[in-house]
Amino acid sequence: MAERIITVSYRKIIDASATRSWDKLVFNDTYAEFRLQAQYFNQQRQYRTFGELQQFATGADKLHFLVSAAVRGYLQQLGGLVPDVLNNQGRHFLPFTKFQFEIINSDLLDQSRHQVAINFYSEPLVWHETIAPYLLVSEKAVLPEPAGDTLTHLFQVQPFVSIHSLRSAPENL
Repeated sequence: MAERIITVSYRKIIDASATRSWDKLVFNDTYAEFRLQAQYFNQQRQYRTFGELQQFATGADKLHFLVSAAVRGYLQQLGGLVPDVLNNQGRHFLPFTKFQFEIINSDLLDQSRHQVAINFYSEPLVWHETIAPYLLVSEKAVLPEPAGDTLTHLFQVQPFVSIHSLRSAPENL
């Protein structure tokens, strides 16, 4: 059977209810950056919310990208591992190669309405088996030697975790 290669995605939503220090820092810094960047699209100060800016201010869709600059340094602190997703032994294991930042909602006058998401995309993994709510995976780059062992991770599929992409690898890899 051909190997199934997957990319896992995790959508981390951060809002005013954040309790972890990393999340709070991202929340506060993205809000400050949003307020700063929104000034360019709201020079007449006629819009209050991110939704209004998107609907009425030309080019405001660039705010996702512009505000993402506030997140990049914090992502480096993660050491290349997706936060919140743990293997069955309680360890972070899922390496990410890409991310996408988005502003879900915000209000220039009310920080409590600020809400952002960071979508993490893992490196390719070999999907070996599904065991109830768990996936058994291994890193794509770690191919077994003849008669050798393959190191695996067992992790539970949780809310906001999804198989982003799937492909079959040729059997002769």
